[in-house]
Amino acid sequence: MPSSTLSALIAGAAPALLWWLVPVLLARRVRTTPRLSQVPDQPPAPSPRVSVILPARNEAAHIDACLRSIRQSTWPNLEVLVVDDHSTDGTGALARAAAEGDPRVRVIEAPDLPTGWFGKQWACQSGAAHATGDLLLFTDADTRHASDLITRSVLLRDQRGAELFSIAGRQDMETVWEQAVQPSVFTLILARYGGADHLERATHPRDVVANGQCFLMSRAMYDRLGGHAAVRGYVVEDLMMAQAVLKAGGVVSMGLGTHQLRTRMYDGLGSLMKGWGKNLYAGGRHAMWGGEFGRRFVYPLLLLAFPFGILGPFLAGALGALIGSTAWLTFGLLSSTAVLMSFAVANWLNDDPVWRAVYAPLGGAVLFAICLQAIVRGNRVEWKGRAYVSS
Repeated sequence: MPSSTLSALIAGAAPALLWWLVPVLLARRVRTTPRLSQVPDQPPAPSPRVSVILPARNEAAHIDACLRSIRQSTWPNLEVLVVDDHSTDGTGALARAAAEGDPRVRVIEAPDLPTGWFGKQWACQSGAAHATGDLLLFTDADTRHASDLITRSVLLRDQRGAELFSIAGRQDMETVWEQAVQPSVFTLILARYGGADHLERATHPRDVVANGQCFLMSRAMYDRLGGHAAVRGYVVEDLMMAQAVLKAGGVVSMGLGTHQLRTRMYDGLGSLMKGWGKNLYAGGRHAMWGGEFGRRFVYPLLLLAFPFGILGPFLAGALGALIGSTAWLTFGLLSSTAVLMSFAVANWLNDDPVWRAVYAPLGGAVLFAICLQAIVRGNRVEWKGRAYVSS
């Protein structure tokens, strides 16, 4: 092999090693995160009281199926509080119909939204005010719960010694847009925050996260923090609640429950762009190093760098083939393979076909547009007919 060709191969392969760190890191972090299926599905005796708090604003499409799934729980000491957050689509009436004859379920009307509060946080706070449980489980209306979810979550939370314990469930993705974009965002979150071990060892609040779709915490800690008042003005209330718990000396952890919890977050390109657009900039900057300077000036650059890191290798490979550059082609092939491996891990983790990793270039392109849109919007957020300015 001519020395010039060897040099070109090395020049292309060396930077590609950075891309290979990602799938290796993801695989390691997944391995150290426990699954709910690893703990028994039999409730302890006696069982602490669990209060499920379900905020719902215009969730007519989901509330019946969600509530019926929660009612199937095998946890013996349970109450369910549905908080109708001024819905205009009949959510409250549908919830009452789904709960008919079940004394464990109450439907509550949220009071008027106070100034400075996001709607979801106020609904959660309003529900918690009526809760009588030792443990509070906050969940979203677009989730579906298996009968063993609460039992396994409580037991694994105790086993891990966690104060706040959230469940990473299965994400249902029906359109190509969802299948392309969702794994890219999950890869970003997992690469940034790590698995359960990493969360439990965290010493700085910026290094913890929670899944607001379903998480458990004790009533004692919730009251100690002042409830959702502690995170009332943030678009990513789950991340900020995790940070608040760590600041208060509690442990934050997470478990994989793809067989116990499922959610379809978004139903196509439009809702994907709107949903992640409200979270990625206004919320994600609170996980940034460097104080206000880092959040305001460095984070936007890093946010754009991630989707470019997905799309760039494929563009580099195409450029190398076009101009006949061995170095560019080598870099493109090796780094693109690493991206595909990362997406394969994300799909495997979600119990989806790993071949969907081929959607990575599309996911990177759409995510770049979402991030750019989010940066332009800044802290201004609109969700479910309400406009906010996130802290």
